[in-house]
Amino acid sequence: MAAKSLLVLGLQDRLPRIPGKNFRIPPREELRLRFAIASDGHYGQAGTEFDVLHDRMLGWLTDEKSTRGLDFTMINGDLFHDDAALLPIIKEKWDRLHMPYFVSHGNHDKVDEDRWKSTWNMGWHHDFELSGISFLILNTADKEGKYICPDLDWTRQQLQQKAAANALFVFMHITPFAWTKAGMACPDLTGLFAQQANLKVIFHGHDHDQDGLKTDGLKPYLFDSHIAGNWGTPYRGYRIIEMTRGGEIISYQMNPDNQQTVNRQAWQPA
Repeated sequence: MAAKSLLVLGLQDRLPRIPGKNFRIPPREELRLRFAIASDGHYGQAGTEFDVLHDRMLGWLTDEKSTRGLDFTMINGDLFHDDAALLPIIKEKWDRLHMPYFVSHGNHDKVDEDRWKSTWNMGWHHDFELSGISFLILNTADKEGKYICPDLDWTRQQLQQKAAANALFVFMHITPFAWTKAGMACPDLTGLFAQQANLKVIFHGHDHDQDGLKTDGLKPYLFDSHIAGNWGTPYRGYRIIEMTRGGEIISYQMNPDNQQTVNRQAWQPA
């Protein structure tokens, strides 16, 4: 199914809306959950300031934790750049975050699943829960970096098990649509997503030049720019998700260089 704009769909009351003057970031005491998503650190990529850029991201996320607060951070793929010897080094780097964090396997994270699991204590596919909210991490690449669709049987089983959850979020490095140059169509997977009533958002990295919203049917897919790497949006940033106790979801991309929010969206409770 092709992506459609909000105006074409005419479903602004159900899909993420591009906010106008009435967009608000709620008081912290109204929040049930708040987390950050960053991706594409490409630690070790030649010709880039990967170490400096990681330290900057760690500083920004630490500031988020110490001010408005973060329940966790998701690092959505391509943590290092091709060389498996970098895996323990980037693990030590992210362990400085001093908050819960999760990772997804990207196409440049060229290591087998056993080593990935022994390093991060989670497999290429992983599920967890926090504050009564369910989360799935799906894998989109093999150990050589070839793009693959996530394990459909595992995903189907997890979606069925989590159908009664208050809300569900999915993280996967590569988008399952060919709507970007680096996307890969996975129609069986997106068909499952479309049928999952409590699935609120699907998050992607991989496309460094994407930091906004795309939609398929009633499902929103969000991107988050990049941590490092040698191409992408002019700024390095991350995305914030906030969920209120009343069920509203607020999302905005952060450009930390100027402390501006970019591409803000909000969902009203169903």
